[in-house]
Amino acid sequence: MARTVIVTGGFGVLGQAVASHFAAAGDKVTRLDFAPEAKTTLAGALDIGGVDLADADATAAALDKVVAAHGGIDILVNVAGGFMWETLEGGSIATWTKMQAMNLLTAATITQLALPELKKSPAGRIVNMGAGGAVKAGMGMGAYAASKAGVHRMTEALAEELAGSSVTVNAILPSIIDTPTNRADMPDADFSTWVQPAAIAEVIGFLASDSGRSVTGALIPVTRGA
Repeated sequence: MARTVIVTGGFGVLGQAVASHFAAAGDKVTRLDFAPEAKTTLAGALDIGGVDLADADATAAALDKVVAAHGGIDILVNVAGGFMWETLEGGSIATWTKMQAMNLLTAATITQLALPELKKSPAGRIVNMGAGGAVKAGMGMGAYAASKAGVHRMTEALAEELAGSSVTVNAILPSIIDTPTNRADMPDADFSTWVQPAAIAEVIGFLASDSGRSVTGALIPVTRGA
């Protein structure tokens, strides 16, 4: 039976890989994104663009569309987020606020609003996108790492909160992901050591599967290149 899957940040490189993985398995996929429209198509997917996931009303309206189209929510994958490198001394406190909104509040908002539907599912799954760089932050990574560390703590706390339900909650902690943007930002790096989006999608797919039913509250590093 096809599951209903929401991938936030679904128009981006990683979101597209995750959405494609579930679509290939025959699931009913929704791609949600702040961008107004996707640059690539995914056959059979429900695409909802222009959604500020930190806005509860806008997010609730998007979820209503998903439930109306697909009948419920079985799997929520929170990929949406952003990155800014900035030192504290030379930077702005506004960056800290922006990172919290983009990385933590987006995930918290849609997760809270999707919980009633997820708890109806016989095998609800929430997978959050954390970061290996939030375990120990390097210079200029403070605002980003703090927001992703918040995602880690939310994952752990929510897993305990939902321990008596059918829903599991886990987070992926990738190292550098091989994307065009990262290659442009770090042209002299060894790309062969970077994690492929498809590899991350496979780990997420396992956590969302029946085989991953006993894993919850886990922060899972994904660090190997192709």
